[in-house]
Amino acid sequence: MRVTEHLDRATETLFSFEIIPPKRGDNARDVIDIVEQIAPFKPPFIDVTSHAAEASYEERPDGSIHRRVKKKRPGTISICGIIQNRWGIDTVPHLLCASFTREETEDAVIELNYLGIQNVLAIRGDVPNYVRRPDPQRTKNRTAADLVTQLADLREGRFLDPIENSSPIDMCVGVGAYPEKHFEAPNLKTDVQRLKEKVDAGAEYVVTQLFFDNDVFFEFERRCREAGITVPIIPGLKLIDNVRQLNTLPRHFHVTVPEALGDEIAANPEHAREVGKRWALAQARELIARGAPCVHFYVMSDASPVLELIRDLG
Repeated sequence: MRVTEHLDRATETLFSFEIIPPKRGDNARDVIDIVEQIAPFKPPFIDVTSHAAEASYEERPDGSIHRRVKKKRPGTISICGIIQNRWGIDTVPHLLCASFTREETEDAVIELNYLGIQNVLAIRGDVPNYVRRPDPQRTKNRTAADLVTQLADLREGRFLDPIENSSPIDMCVGVGAYPEKHFEAPNLKTDVQRLKEKVDAGAEYVVTQLFFDNDVFFEFERRCREAGITVPIIPGLKLIDNVRQLNTLPRHFHVTVPEALGDEIAANPEHAREVGKRWALAQARELIARGAPCVHFYVMSDASPVLELIRDLG
């Protein structure tokens, strides 16, 4: 089913999850193990992240520099197909603007449609660390709103080039949002306006970046509603389970760790996982009480802390 159908039919708050593909060359067994842990909780959908290609540079014996461009974590579509067809859990593959042409995006959507996948999350993605040579025969989506527009065109059967006997591809399109604003946005007002542009282009729901202060989320949600954004907004949570994340999460995700949470973990690093779970449990309970349609958990590569939290929620 479409994500919006799951939300419409739910009689209580849903729990969804987000995982990442294994690193290049690793076995997909690790991801399968995570899904096997998650499946008994009957999630309505599981997101699978996508990653743009990156450039690496190596010096050759003759002193020349050789550049190699490759994805560190390929396999998003394959993993979605495995999950959806083995466990019957709907999947939400992430589609990126970064490093992908509109032609490659169209091909990916056609492939997802073949697999019976009905949902995608349209995001810009991180700017790659190299410049891709322009191809005059191919075009590119510059922003997430452009990507949503392309996906909306496919709903109407408008392909980049006419395809004989083709049918519309009606994907449910979600987009990302940032309760603390995207780090490149000058302010939250501007960021909310950019989100509205994505919704106006055809996005049907929103899932947020992780946050640790519910008041920040509620203020963000209020601003969205005032701006005329009426689609469901799904809050995203991440459990801190080690002291290193006090530095890595703000650096990589541009989020703020509240003083109370940071101080308690720093003072009791050996109990970081317990403290992080207790904090996220309180967040989840308040979000549920305030009517969140779904709580989205960033599992990434370890599901056990999140599943312990859901058991505590009953």
